[in-house]
Amino acid sequence: MSIGHVLLGVLAAGPAHGYDLKREHDSRFPSAKPLAYGQVYSTLARLERDGLVEMVETSQDGGPERTTYAVTSAGEKSLTGWLDEAEEAGPYAADDLVRKTVTSLHLGADASDFLRRQRAVHLARMRELVALQAKTADTDEQIAVDHTISHLDADLRWLETAAARVAARGKGRS
Repeated sequence: MSIGHVLLGVLAAGPAHGYDLKREHDSRFPSAKPLAYGQVYSTLARLERDGLVEMVETSQDGGPERTTYAVTSAGEKSLTGWLDEAEEAGPYAADDLVRKTVTSLHLGADASDFLRRQRAVHLARMRELVALQAKTADTDEQIAVDHTISHLDADLRWLETAAARVAARGKGRS
């Protein structure tokens, strides 16, 4: 539910309506595909159903009706749990790595700790794959493992770069 958690992270700064949530998401993740309004509102409906957000106001100032949402205490707990949990190392985890890091930075959380823990998860998976690679003589399996190792290696390089940027930010740069 990482889009939901990102929206919770935006709402942690204060109540907002769907338009603002979409705009803030797209601003925080400029290289990602922009969220569709339908995705924002369906995610908000799920978050509300699960008790993670609540409607705090509905207004209509000459335009379409706008509903303002706020994060609940259960939503704050869910967000904290999501930020504390390292992602599985493997294919396609990179989007969630970026989402968690950027959300942590916006909340003032310890992104460097998350990056350190995530690096450990990636290194453990890399060791498993290298051991598997050494055991197999099957070319098909070697090729598949090569692909996963290459992606993990790229993720590890990104984790190191992100950690360096977070450390530099902590020394006064933004």
